[in-house]
Amino acid sequence: MEILYEDNHIIIVNKASGEIVQGDKTGDEPLSETLKRYIKERDSKPGNVFMGVAHRLDRPVSGVVVFAKTSKALARLNAMFATGDVHKTYWAVTAGLPAEPQATLTHYISTTEKNNKSYASLTPKTGAKEARLAYKLIASTERYNLLEVTLMTGRKHQIRVQLSAIGCPVKGDLKYGAKRSNPDGSISLHARRIRFIHPVSKKEIDVTAPVPPGDALWKALEEGASKSE
Repeated sequence: MEILYEDNHIIIVNKASGEIVQGDKTGDEPLSETLKRYIKERDSKPGNVFMGVAHRLDRPVSGVVVFAKTSKALARLNAMFATGDVHKTYWAVTAGLPAEPQATLTHYISTTEKNNKSYASLTPKTGAKEARLAYKLIASTERYNLLEVTLMTGRKHQIRVQLSAIGCPVKGDLKYGAKRSNPDGSISLHARRIRFIHPVSKKEIDVTAPVPPGDALWKALEEGASKSE
């Protein structure tokens, strides 16, 4: 578990693929509980540790996640996420090359709970919600491309389904059109950066999560991105 930032009110960690942020029907221990146990032991806390979940990442996705260590911070973070005052940037590895190196995508997304899958349409549909994101091609290898994605809305599986809709499914994401899975069960989508005004101190928080360690493709694309800056 990699802690990227911590103070009395919030803690920001770099989630590994495969970890769940909050408890679900699998019964696996969520990251929120792992953090509670870690802080209780580290700080020798006698009572219960508060750990509020302000947002989530899909299980196969890696990257930056913010938790609240106080109820005050949680309430304010929830409001900030709801109003779009938290700015999130993702990196997505795709085999497909987008038609434009940089663009804004708008779709209407509907979700079926039966198969836990979202569907994107270019036209409004009953029950569908508007979804917007901006992407930019920032690096490439012979076989793969790295897109930097900025979310403007927060819909279920939004990046995964919108990139798939333009012929660029995320590497390893069988649910949304990838041809093969990643060996470790991950998908190559990484919550790279998060920026917001601290809910209590009001100072600017700007945190970047390192890419998954030990992955040669991620490393190569990261190096390519840094050269193009």
